[in-house]
Amino acid sequence: MVEREKVCKHCKRFVIGDKCPACNTKDFTRTWKGMIIVNDPENSEVAKILGIAAPGKYALWVK
Repeated sequence: MVEREKVCKHCKRFVIGDKCPACNTKDFTRTWKGMIIVNDPENSEVAKILGIAAPGKYALWVK
């Protein structure tokens, strides 16, 4: 059985597992809206506006 992705409430990154690899928290939600995939945060204006510093898949809004 495949584990569903969760979203970290702190950095909004999609996570599979028990701990967020970006901010090392265990505070997750499955209630989110919108998604952005950032490949190159250093050269992305959108990533800078959203405060994203690491590549990955992020939710735009989390509950």
